[in-house]
Amino acid sequence: MNVPREPELAELVIADAPAPWSELGFDVDEHGNMDIGGVRVRLGGEGSGITAWSLLRVNAMGSIDGLPTPVPRVLRPPPFKTHPNGTTGIDHVVILTSSLDRTAAALARAGVELKRVQESERGRMGFRRLGPSILEVVQRDDLEEGEARFWGLAVVVISLEQLAERLGGRLGPIEQASQPGRRIALLSRGAGISAPLAFMSPEPP
Repeated sequence: MNVPREPELAELVIADAPAPWSELGFDVDEHGNMDIGGVRVRLGGEGSGITAWSLLRVNAMGSIDGLPTPVPRVLRPPPFKTHPNGTTGIDHVVILTSSLDRTAAALARAGVELKRVQESERGRMGFRRLGPSILEVVQRDDLEEGEARFWGLAVVVISLEQLAERLGGRLGPIEQASQPGRRIALLSRGAGISAPLAFMSPEPP
């Protein structure tokens, strides 16, 4: 019996120098790579924020709705690890779009069909799991017609309190997350990271 294999997030590219991430307590290797929850994150390159992603088991020819989607350079997920700051995985990656319907259709053609769409105070949003993390697509009326772009990500940490002690003023207040039973804290803009970054408590047992 053949078991269908679902699309999976394999890599993210973030146009930051390694040093600020190391200073936040992430384990970055000599090549500017860090492995977070089975996803290879590559630092460096031109631009700002998240500049590309790579997905396993999709039908994409280098782009999905204008989002750079190169072929993964890692064909097997890297081993899971705990970073010095307590990070264990990527909870979700956020994409902004001027049209959720257009981006959802492009994702579906690539084999990444959104599983849930909802209205919220942030606008129309679509979700699906991509292996170790969640894809969150948010419609924004202030974007140009036809635009879709990567925005930010949230990572899971063992203890937000310990992280707050480590980062001090670089971490915002710990608040209740929209997910029941979870909490979240946002990294301040002065921390040297170009992509919006949030830290979340683990899912409740």
